[in-house]
Amino acid sequence: MTVAVIQFGGSNCDRDSVRALSHLGIDAERVWYEDGLPTDATGVMLPGGFSYGDYLRAGAMAARTPILDEVREAAADGVPVLGVCNGAQIGCEAGLTPGAFTINESARFQCERVHVRVENADTPWTRAYDEGDVLSLPIAHGEGRFEANDETYDRLVSEDRIFLRYCDEDGAVTDDANPNGSRGNVAGVLGDRETVAVMMPHPERATLPDLDGTDGAGLLRGFESALAVR
Repeated sequence: MTVAVIQFGGSNCDRDSVRALSHLGIDAERVWYEDGLPTDATGVMLPGGFSYGDYLRAGAMAARTPILDEVREAAADGVPVLGVCNGAQIGCEAGLTPGAFTINESARFQCERVHVRVENADTPWTRAYDEGDVLSLPIAHGEGRFEANDETYDRLVSEDRIFLRYCDEDGAVTDDANPNGSRGNVAGVLGDRETVAVMMPHPERATLPDLDGTDGAGLLRGFESALAVR
């Protein structure tokens, strides 16, 4: 497979993402957003960064570029799509997943290591784990607080589409373990198809052994698992 890692002006995790995917044996290439989605792309990653300087809202401008029309079409055809950090904001703004990511409760940029609990292990992105597993992953965002109205949130819960929640190191989902004030400690959600997902923590920064842990590797292997359910 070939994962297209889409680069916008202000992206800063595109090279990290390609390196992490390549380390796992997954072919990946950076794609400049103006060049359009390659016809041979069998996966799409929207990486982290500060596309368009986070003007208006984080991810709002990138979500309205023509390549996102192509990404939505690909997602509807079953092509796996993963948005990480700024890519998660873009994914929500583009309607790939419900809800929105907004300013952290602390009103400041936060760059730290957090714990997340696997809520649903029956997705392509979490198949390498068991339900309840606790992962250690980095975050780096100023607008990572997940919000959704009651109807949307209840639907995500009832459809088991919240696949990661912030927790403490023992797996307890508490207010103190919530780094940004996300509703329900949400760290990752699925789209209408389980092959589409967005998350705020950075799995690509927890994949290479020399970068202090490999807990994120299984999440990136979701690109391979997603192909089996297309």
